[in-house]
Amino acid sequence: MTNQFGFDPRVWEEAKDEAKTILAGYARRRQMVSYSDLFRLIHTISLDPHDLRVGPFLGEISTEESTAGRGMLSALVVHKQGDFQPGPGFFECAEALGHEVADRETFWVQELKRVFAAWAE
Repeated sequence: MTNQFGFDPRVWEEAKDEAKTILAGYARRRQMVSYSDLFRLIHTISLDPHDLRVGPFLGEISTEESTAGRGMLSALVVHKQGDFQPGPGFFECAEALGHEVADRETFWVQELKRVFAAWAE
């Protein structure tokens, strides 16, 4: 049995747990990670950083972490070049969670601070 993204649901959840662990380490160090570097570090599943499933994958992580009160963990995942910020899916997820994102950069910085504070040692 596979989920709507073509993975066994258990494997999808294991991959999200692996990604959360990786991202929590970055948050503790107050660092960001590029999409390509994050998906190179995940071994449970193989996703190219440009894969259409990346958005839902990170969206589920951010939704779960935000619901748990730790902020949108995928705020740490950014473009390797260009604006060095999260992609549009991050802001779409934020809107779906009820956040005001008219000023994207201000929202993103506030969310980074929220995530860093949640994972501070």
